[in-house]
Amino acid sequence: MLDVRRLRLLRELKLRGTIAAVAAALSYTPSSVSQQLALLESEAGVPLLEKSGRRVQLTPQAELLVQHTAVLLDRLELMESELDQSLTEVTGTVRLAVFQSAALGIIPQALTIFGAEYPQLRIEVTQREPESALFETWTREFDLVIAEQYPGHAAPRQADLDRVSLGEDALRLGVPPRFTGTSLTQARDSAWVMEPRGTASRHWAEQLCRQAGFEPDVRFETADLQAQIRLIESGHAVAVLPDLVWAGRAPGIRLLELDGEPRRTIFTAARHASASRPAVKACRDVLARAVEFA
Repeated sequence: MLDVRRLRLLRELKLRGTIAAVAAALSYTPSSVSQQLALLESEAGVPLLEKSGRRVQLTPQAELLVQHTAVLLDRLELMESELDQSLTEVTGTVRLAVFQSAALGIIPQALTIFGAEYPQLRIEVTQREPESALFETWTREFDLVIAEQYPGHAAPRQADLDRVSLGEDALRLGVPPRFTGTSLTQARDSAWVMEPRGTASRHWAEQLCRQAGFEPDVRFETADLQAQIRLIESGHAVAVLPDLVWAGRAPGIRLLELDGEPRRTIFTAARHASASRPAVKACRDVLARAVEFA
């Protein structure tokens, strides 16, 4: 009988492309991954990997195993979900991936609710950019992700993930207290701080400026919204900020409305096979209540 753990390694290799990437994602050494795949090849009795330059690629027989492994892992996850549903108490662990403003604006209140209502439930929170967190939830590194979608900028979709909306979050222009302008176009000559290239928030903010007729002078680049706020407070930059970052406290900077009052959508995503798991359902319920509080 083929070993399920080794089959999963083969599927991870299909998803990630290299043995080194599989090892890093699953906290193995590359040599241990290679050894396990060699044992799987011996169990299967057919070649599963072949050299392609410095990499390895899957044989047609390995591709067949990967297809069945995806179904098998889904069935195992469904089995675990149904087993959990038979219990009267919500227990276990939920591995939750969040982006920074959600970590700041949602998670503290959510953890307070968890402690009061679900003391047996363990919540493990990891900060991740939404684009990578959605992929990592699909590959089973996380059970649930809080992600975002900016106006006119669709977030990546994985067929095996469902989505549940948590609400909308207003986007405004943050400017220093001494800034005398009242609109985006009056910030055209200002220094800007934005998130790194490749993020949805950076792409959206750049497009917003270009549609207003100017190229933003991005002098500071950081994914840390608290660092962005400090740069604005000290008078060194302007930036587009989500309202969620102010949850529980008053802004220390001026916030200007943007044309059309744009909002980003915040949602959770989980694998279909685990979405009915009581711990995941409880987590989604608590997060929705924490968003309302924020």
